[in-house]
Amino acid sequence: MKIKDIRVFTLRSDSIVPRGFWEERLVRPVDIYERFRVEEPYPLGEEGPFEQRFLEVIVENYKERGIFGPVSYRTAEIVKTQLKPLILGEDPFSVEKIWDIMYRSQIHGRKGETIIALSAVDCALWDFIGKVKKEPVVRLLGGPVQEKVPAYASMLGFSVNPEDVAKRCVEYVNKGFKAMKWFFRHGPGSGSKGVEENLKLVKAVRNAVGYDVELMLDCWNSWTINYAVKMAKKLERYEPAWLEEPLMPDDIEGHVKLRRKVEIPIAGGEHEYTRWGARELLKRGAVDILQMDVTWAGGITEMRKICALASAEGVPVIPHAGWTEPAQCITFSQPQTVCPMIEYLIKHSVIQQAFNKEKLKPKEGYFYAPRKIGLGFEPLMDKIVREE
Repeated sequence: MKIKDIRVFTLRSDSIVPRGFWEERLVRPVDIYERFRVEEPYPLGEEGPFEQRFLEVIVENYKERGIFGPVSYRTAEIVKTQLKPLILGEDPFSVEKIWDIMYRSQIHGRKGETIIALSAVDCALWDFIGKVKKEPVVRLLGGPVQEKVPAYASMLGFSVNPEDVAKRCVEYVNKGFKAMKWFFRHGPGSGSKGVEENLKLVKAVRNAVGYDVELMLDCWNSWTINYAVKMAKKLERYEPAWLEEPLMPDDIEGHVKLRRKVEIPIAGGEHEYTRWGARELLKRGAVDILQMDVTWAGGITEMRKICALASAEGVPVIPHAGWTEPAQCITFSQPQTVCPMIEYLIKHSVIQQAFNKEKLKPKEGYFYAPRKIGLGFEPLMDKIVREE
């Protein structure tokens, strides 16, 4: 059994969401500069034609193919030019060996887009193995350990106007969600007015649904430690479940200091990579909740190791889930004490699943153990417009 090829194919459709689908954006690190701070939300998927790229692992003498996507143009290029030549001819079942070959070859790409590309290949290999074995990937990982896991509604892209926030909160609580995450629009560059706007957002949530619903708050790496301490003191009365990524990812020591100064738990790790990145966060006590993304941090093969490290330190892992199916595979392969919850990015999932034959959604606020073979999704192959 040998890997024969890894190809990239592109799917295309007309505009997949209506104009104005993205009602608001989140605060960004560059928003300390005024010219960026005034920018509107990026209209992803609102203008047609809409295209996404997917990877396909082809194995000699097998009709089953491992598929993963969507991936960015840059990710696809790294796979084609840097990773593919290294693993042609390898046994696709040898995921540990293949992972190690890819990682060792990219000495200048130990973080960022290169590891994202490595993750894509790894996930595609697991999809292939699941299809050959005719098993869901979660079964290959020793699960499902849990039969159902609560999802939290990630409200990225919704308006943060207090009246709109209140309506959305009630809407999603009525859909069965018992936890939700809202994204701040303002950081230090917005001054005292931004502080007040951020507080209005949180107050609107609590006024709408009370304190029985868990509330998470995302700062997306855009605050300073002084601003974060100031905001946290004002937010504590609203009892957030966590404050997410308040500082830039490399400021590990800043996160350590922040944890000592505030009562709100600190979550992070979404923009960290591999077990070595996880080890630094855990060893230094930088986070209360670890949120590394399966499709960015090194794939399914690496995420198993990350969960093992976190479990030994008693730190729960709630993966960032830009891509729901791989996050499910990991979450359902771990005990509730390790992976207690799964993220559901409501608007982003529409984009991520644009070319899925079946859309994966929680039911009454829960995801249930995957039963479909492989990663559990099938793209609309009739939408292919280009193969590389």
